[in-house]
Amino acid sequence: MILVTGATGTVGSEAVRLLSASHQPTRALVRDPSRVAHRDGLTDEIEIVTGDFGRPDTLDTALDGIDTVILVSPAVPGQEIAVIDSAVRQGVSHIVKITSKASADSPVDRRRGQARIEAHLEAAGLAYTLLRSNAYLQNLFALAPMIQQTQGFTMSAGEGQIGMIDARDVAAAATAVATAPDAHAGHTYWLTGPDLITYTDIAKQLSAALGHEVEYRRIRPDEHRAVMIRAGVPDAVATSNAQAFELIAEGDAAWLTSDVATLTGTAPRSLHTFITEHTAAFA
Repeated sequence: MILVTGATGTVGSEAVRLLSASHQPTRALVRDPSRVAHRDGLTDEIEIVTGDFGRPDTLDTALDGIDTVILVSPAVPGQEIAVIDSAVRQGVSHIVKITSKASADSPVDRRRGQARIEAHLEAAGLAYTLLRSNAYLQNLFALAPMIQQTQGFTMSAGEGQIGMIDARDVAAAATAVATAPDAHAGHTYWLTGPDLITYTDIAKQLSAALGHEVEYRRIRPDEHRAVMIRAGVPDAVATSNAQAFELIAEGDAAWLTSDVATLTGTAPRSLHTFITEHTAAFA
């Protein structure tokens, strides 16, 4: 049986849907059962369980009888480490970890956190697979209110290229690994979309889809941090985001692979496809 953590999130919910469609016995771990208001589209193979990363007893219950875990969360080290430790106690065989670029000496806090989680996973003795994703196309939804109000958006990524990926393709890769984990033990896959794109490209695609110009207003990272804080983003998160965008401007996210197609047999979704499907969200 497969356990999906963060099962109400962007990647987790899609992983559950895909596992349901393929009739894989699956347990979906949620912290707040009220966020799972119905089971529309889910088969009987999907079991919804309540658990809290901060309560090891609930994790042990959720992981009882589980063979493989798709580990997806906001990447808070203490939380994911708690899942890993519970997986060891419950005899889980394999963990498929959704991650990103990780480095113990990165200026970006969440990358240091990912490195800490990965080190703990490696030391735990379980078989595991790492899925390193480039930036999610779904992050563009955060720009929608500004686009609606000002016909444009501000960003500090310069003309840095990004191999942006649709979170649904990350979920598809995760389910492909989780349903045949032995072939992927010890492997790290780098997941990207099909193209390197810039925020200038994004503005052009949005302009074409919406029928009016969408302006990309370039600002410095320190200015971007201030904008995010004024918008209500916590200081630490705004700092981390600004640092990440500065790295993007320097070319840090300019990488592409064919790993999604290798794992799923299907090419990843493009920026054009994503915007065409979600034009209404930006209108």
